[in-house]
Amino acid sequence: MTNPDKQNPVEASDVEAAAKTETTQGSGTSSFSAITQRWKREDLVKKASPITRGLCLLFSLLAFIIMVSNKHGYGRNFDDYEEYKYVLAIAIISTVYTAWQTFVYLSKREFFDRRTSMLVDFSGDQIVAYLLISAASSAIPLTNRFREGQDNIFTDSAASAISMAVFAFVSLALSALFSGYKLSTHSFI
Repeated sequence: MTNPDKQNPVEASDVEAAAKTETTQGSGTSSFSAITQRWKREDLVKKASPITRGLCLLFSLLAFIIMVSNKHGYGRNFDDYEEYKYVLAIAIISTVYTAWQTFVYLSKREFFDRRTSMLVDFSGDQIVAYLLISAASSAIPLTNRFREGQDNIFTDSAASAISMAVFAFVSLALSALFSGYKLSTHSFI
């Protein structure tokens, strides 16, 4: 190939060497690799956020179903105890909230403007996650007290509903982290 400036042709190894020197002289990473890392991170957040909300929907729905079906005769009904009613109420709230969030994601419609939607996601995730761990922590001592006396199907069902509420909390807490990341990287200008 002819070169009009009478210079040597540029080799691929020369380009790689220039990129390496730019990397060592600059901030530690080349701008290209920083951009690709950001794309990968944003892609991960975009995929993981609905997955964590879906898991929370599953776990809170299971907590709701298990607690409602926890009726085993006199003194062994969930509605005889305030702590278990609280777990049920929060499981219902969590199920409705995460079902709504999953519907919004799957329908790909914007019900609010982008900024408001991101604020609702972040604050809603945190509020519902707090309620889930609060409900689970209020029912654990009662279940442990019942297990000291005797271990039966009532206490096993209560413990499994509480476990599902804790799993729902963990998945929604992860979703809150992803929502916070999206909120912090979004430009509001």
